[in-house]
Amino acid sequence: MTDAQWAVMRDALPVPAWMEGRGGQPEGYCHRQMLDAVFYVTDNGIKWRSMPVDFPAWDRVYAFFRRWRQSGLAGELHDRLRGTVREAEGREREPTAAIIDSQSVKAAASVPAVSRGYDGGKKINGRRRHIITDSLGMVLMVLVTAANITDRQAARGMLPRLRTRFRKVTLMWADGGYTGRLVPWAQEKLQLTLQIVKRSDDMTGFVVLPRRWVVERTLGWLMRSRRLVRDFETLPTSSEAFIYFSQAMLMSRRLARPAGRTDPEQARWAAAA
Repeated sequence: MTDAQWAVMRDALPVPAWMEGRGGQPEGYCHRQMLDAVFYVTDNGIKWRSMPVDFPAWDRVYAFFRRWRQSGLAGELHDRLRGTVREAEGREREPTAAIIDSQSVKAAASVPAVSRGYDGGKKINGRRRHIITDSLGMVLMVLVTAANITDRQAARGMLPRLRTRFRKVTLMWADGGYTGRLVPWAQEKLQLTLQIVKRSDDMTGFVVLPRRWVVERTLGWLMRSRRLVRDFETLPTSSEAFIYFSQAMLMSRRLARPAGRTDPEQARWAAAA
């Protein structure tokens, strides 16, 4: 991280318990060192044991990652950065609309059979990432399942949790994989309008679809992190944690960007829409 990125990240870090008199003791390593090491693994896709000597010992870094995964601190850091990004874009911290989609990725040999499956549509043996984003493409919720879990099955479990955490979200866009009884169920049980954005039959090649392009771009962002181009994790929760760290890197860079400088890729996608 640059100094500007660390300044953004430091303000979003959860406060350690020992600093608030809630027990525990100071950690042996600086948070900046540890986060830099986890970001290095996320961005470059290396094994934990291949950690460069410039960082703390690999087992200490992995212990840090595991502790943040188990305690939910990775998601908490991510959520705080997302709120800051939304405010910087002139939005409220809490979104009112969302987009849902999924992405199937191949699984490495380290992924146990119990948590992997076969996606017949994409012909992929591995896992599926179900994500919900806001209208800016910032992740609101992540669920990693076996690839044979359908979009509608995952949405049945995710949407009630989404409405509990983000009570202002009343509108959601989705693709044709979420059609069927899920639409009236979401309206009746959750007071959530699920609007299906379909691709017309006369379209050929790549076409930017309204609203859906936002979540598609987010899935593309994830694939920039080499640790996420394939699922290497034994536990699905580890995959989810790496997604949060990947997005935290992206948001810290965006917030550290000098004022007045725009992201050329974001401007290009917005113009296409």
